[in-house]
Amino acid sequence: MAKSCKGLAMELVKCLSETDCIKVQKKGYRECAGEKEPNITSECVGLRETYFNCKRGQVDMRARIRGNKGY
Repeated sequence: MAKSCKGLAMELVKCLSETDCIKVQKKGYRECAGEKEPNITSECVGLRETYFNCKRGQVDMRARIRGNKGY
């Protein structure tokens, strides 16, 4: 179950590495993923929210019994 969000994490990193936040502004991945400003594309924002929900599902006891909806 710990690795069920790994595919989403890798896609999020790949998506963020193609944004101007990483390329031009030379910020870190964590900084760019956490920004509220629209420096990242809507695809990356969607991946970020899906990854967040996946990680939250690992902590939720109801989801732990049924298994994470995952990726």
